[in-house]
Amino acid sequence: MNTTRTGGFPIGFRRMERWPWHKDLEGMVRWAKGAGFDAIDLGRDGDTTAKAVAAAGLKVGSVDLPVWDGMLSPDAAKRKDAVARNSAYVNACAAFGPMNHFLAMLPEKPDLPRRENFRHMVESFAELAPALERNRARLVIEGWPGPGGLCCTPEGYRAFFKECPSKRMGVNYDPSHLVRMGIDPLRFLREFADRVYHMHAKDAEISTENLYEYGNVLPPIFKEKRNWGSMHWRYTLPGFGSVRWVDTFQILAERNYAGIVSIEHEDVRFWEGEDNQKTGLLTGLTFLKRC
Repeated sequence: MNTTRTGGFPIGFRRMERWPWHKDLEGMVRWAKGAGFDAIDLGRDGDTTAKAVAAAGLKVGSVDLPVWDGMLSPDAAKRKDAVARNSAYVNACAAFGPMNHFLAMLPEKPDLPRRENFRHMVESFAELAPALERNRARLVIEGWPGPGGLCCTPEGYRAFFKECPSKRMGVNYDPSHLVRMGIDPLRFLREFADRVYHMHAKDAEISTENLYEYGNVLPPIFKEKRNWGSMHWRYTLPGFGSVRWVDTFQILAERNYAGIVSIEHEDVRFWEGEDNQKTGLLTGLTFLKRC
């Protein structure tokens, strides 16, 4: 098993639906084990795919909660249905042990007032909490600042945990999103470490030259926007951005983090084709083992 040098955390990766080889789960599991990974994060099919991962002796880092925006819908009937479907999924996944259920808080109608969407979110997840508690499962919220996203900033996470205090509600710590938003990822980690149950090893690079050229508000006039980023920033594999990984793992070790370090590969330089994507994952693994 390969682990981080600081903290000794197991290293895995997120199974990305955009990879052409993601459908061959058996082949992916076999390659992951041979490459020295310890875990795989699964999608909304965790109730059926977790068995193959566990049978190979690998950990399931997280599974995606199946219904996201319905939990933040202004329609009460849709929210009720989303809670029921997510609760049933939590129950089904419990057959494979305590599970991390991953999502980003993205409202169905992002143009509604943010306080209104926040209220819908709190109501829904308070109703989901009993299923999580009954199954010793945990919610791990990624702070991706997508359209209308909530729980992306310290303000959002802090308010959510105040309204939904169950310890089954937690954080998927992905420092790349904090970097691109200008939020200190280490300060964030020190505040919320006790709620971090899962993490994505993903970095972000800020281009000071492009920041001068294009700023951080308006789109460019003549250039095409970059994939996995904008003109002044982009997501990278760990080690190619500005995240201080040794400090990150030191804080987690001090706070008794017991999860995995999961590479979420969204780096355009290692993206085209299966071989290139696998090279990216191995590059991330090699770097993390040294941190």
